[in-house]
Amino acid sequence: MRTNFNYPLVKLFDSPRARCGFVAAMLTAITLTTQAESIDIASSNDRVTLVELYTSEGCSSCPPADRWLSTLKDDAGLWRDFVPVAFHVDYWDYIGWPDRFASATYTARQRQNGARNKMRTVYTPGFFVDGSEWRGWFRNPTLRSHDTGAAGLLTLNIESSMITARFTPPKDTKDGLILNIALLGSDLVTAVKAGENRDRQLRHDFAVLGYRHVVMHQEDGGYTVDTELPKNQIEGTDGARLAIAAWVSRKSDDVPVQAAGGWL
Repeated sequence: MRTNFNYPLVKLFDSPRARCGFVAAMLTAITLTTQAESIDIASSNDRVTLVELYTSEGCSSCPPADRWLSTLKDDAGLWRDFVPVAFHVDYWDYIGWPDRFASATYTARQRQNGARNKMRTVYTPGFFVDGSEWRGWFRNPTLRSHDTGAAGLLTLNIESSMITARFTPPKDTKDGLILNIALLGSDLVTAVKAGENRDRQLRHDFAVLGYRHVVMHQEDGGYTVDTELPKNQIEGTDGARLAIAAWVSRKSDDVPVQAAGGWL
């Protein structure tokens, strides 16, 4: 475990030009069709657990945690019972390998979670389950929610580059709420050429490729917001299997209230 004390049809297309034009047209048509699809995702009324892994390609202790997170792709509870996200932090970049998935924003989020949990330091690999530090992964990685019961219904409608979210809490609340949205990439591989994982191929699933959060507005007994999806900020991920993760948190403490997710 690494700690961070610094916080710091060939005949029809005989010519190369014709073949290239045909391929480009087909790719454009596929892209437009994909963008025009409307995707609906919904949580149950019971709490859906948000599992956050903070990891780094520069940390030799992280690959086992990354591999464990990857096993969740085949778990029957994926999206229904839990939503996994892998935030890559940047505080190990200095030791020789700049993690292409890393962001100072994700490091800041880990530190905020650590402060709320009264942790003396943040570390990788580091897990938070429903906003609470989870050290149990190192002893017995059996996933359990820290809070069960009715949490409210979170629905997402995704069309083109926009998302419409609505959250209906189980009872009236005056809390201001935030919608967190993460674009996730799976089936990703990095050939690491320096640092602690030099000459290793690291595989990643549920890696955050883009993240944003927006204020939700009270409306008809619930909360709603229309906003843009996060953009993919990472190069070399065109072949990734994409998913979306979203969770509602309070303005006051950032603890996840309800989560939803699904493949795109």
